[in-house]
Amino acid sequence: MKLREYRHEDCAELAALFYDTVHSVNARDYTPEQLDAWATGKMDLRAWDASLSANRCLVAEEDGLIVGFGDISPDGYLDRLYVHSGFQGRGIATAICGELEGGVSAPRLTVEASITARPFFEKRGYRVVREQQVERHGVYLTNYFMEKIRRTASGGRAPHEAQREQFF
Repeated sequence: MKLREYRHEDCAELAALFYDTVHSVNARDYTPEQLDAWATGKMDLRAWDASLSANRCLVAEEDGLIVGFGDISPDGYLDRLYVHSGFQGRGIATAICGELEGGVSAPRLTVEASITARPFFEKRGYRVVREQQVERHGVYLTNYFMEKIRRTASGGRAPHEAQREQFF
């Protein structure tokens, strides 16, 4: 597996991977109606490209096939982390997440994790700040606002930043 920086020409493939992953991997924790509201399949690729480009976005490839991606903002908000359903459990999300976390200096990392992703983030040292009910296209989905406080150079806890309200 190889990690590389996002390129504009990746956008459509990442959008398809996002849709497929949500509708397969997350199906054990969400209803079909919730999955359709979360990943409609009708993506504004220009807006997605702008969002991915504004953050640090890494793409995982295996033999030339895109198998995962994730992005993080400079202030430590992990916006997206998705791995192809056929490549789950191979350490791809761990590799992407580790590289993204290591690339920002924010004292506090945050994510809005799905029910499915919550255990992954808990293993990485994130804790649930609150459970959320997020509305998408008239449908409510549960997710968790989670944080990971990094230790400062002196070993103390870093100060909290303002919490972000995004989605998954």
